[in-house]
Amino acid sequence: MSLALSTVIYEWRRYLAAVVALAFSGLLILAQVGMFVGIGKAFTATIDRSRADIFVLSPKSTDLFSSTGMPRRLKPLVYLDPDVVEVTDMAQNGGLFSNLNKGGEKKRTYVNVSAVDVAPNALGLPTDFDDAMRQAISEPYTVAIDKSALGALGVKLGDTAALGGHSVKVAVVLTNYPNLVQPTVMVSRQTLQLMGMARPANRVGPMMVRIRDPKNAETVRDHLNVIGKDQFHAWTKAELSAANDAGFIKQQFIGIILGFSVILGFGIGVGITSQTLRGAVLGNIKEFASLRALGVSMGSLRAIVMELSFWVGVAGLVLTGVLVTGVAALAGSGGVPMSFPPFALISVSILLLAIAVLSGFLAMGVLKKSQPADLLR
Repeated sequence: MSLALSTVIYEWRRYLAAVVALAFSGLLILAQVGMFVGIGKAFTATIDRSRADIFVLSPKSTDLFSSTGMPRRLKPLVYLDPDVVEVTDMAQNGGLFSNLNKGGEKKRTYVNVSAVDVAPNALGLPTDFDDAMRQAISEPYTVAIDKSALGALGVKLGDTAALGGHSVKVAVVLTNYPNLVQPTVMVSRQTLQLMGMARPANRVGPMMVRIRDPKNAETVRDHLNVIGKDQFHAWTKAELSAANDAGFIKQQFIGIILGFSVILGFGIGVGITSQTLRGAVLGNIKEFASLRALGVSMGSLRAIVMELSFWVGVAGLVLTGVLVTGVAALAGSGGVPMSFPPFALISVSILLLAIAVLSGFLAMGVLKKSQPADLLR
């Protein structure tokens, strides 16, 4: 075990403030990233839980949010790849939802309406729909609503409500589709058509594609993009999910908020961590002076301080992970979706280590006071 690591372990109280400062800096950033990406995941839940291997979007789309409708004549082109087994489109719309509870509070809310296919193992049936849920929503004018939206919509299982001017029944209560921005109501594709909310006959939304072997998804994607000749753009499921996460974060108002949080977290982290490390090194100044008296060079002492700061950064990362896990669990229990994309976790980890190392660099000036002659005083 190195001298720096043993010092951090045995004198952890000296470095606790620095570790906590780093952890809260990371939590400040990741909590907001998790919340914003979680909101985006709520809009794309049907994609993340779909049975599709490939998604076909409009040609200039960079994620699901930027995709527009496409001519229906493009759908047969997807079948030109011999590995394609099935193709269907994503059917979505919006409408006004009103509860019809007698004697209760009247609520009118605009909701997202998402259609699912109700045939067993259908491409457009989410993977978390069991057989009982599938059969319940297959009845005409029945809907499925996430439990987190029941209060906002003023309904419960079995209630009758109005959606888009049609009477509907709450037949299924979901548990994995929370949406903080706008509640999502799921219906069968047939019910969507009966309510007049389906797309025009000549247009098709993003297409979901099932292939023979999911392991060949990237090969089929490349072939479809060649077949499409820039009329559409094919994505693998993993690619589209990652693009949706990044696209939601890049939206202007979210980018501004996250940018401010990064600057604030960096400033707080460097300020507190550097001062804590400075105080810790100053508290051990006699030990550093003893090392100099034994012939240890100033360069080696600086290396010890930098290693100290690195281990403080590692401890801060561990505490950040504990805090973020706790916040995510607490949010999940309250129906608030949170999601942490890998690129955000990696970026914040690098940022926290950079803060720790920079703080160690700023604290090295204290070593000038480690004069061997001071040991004789």
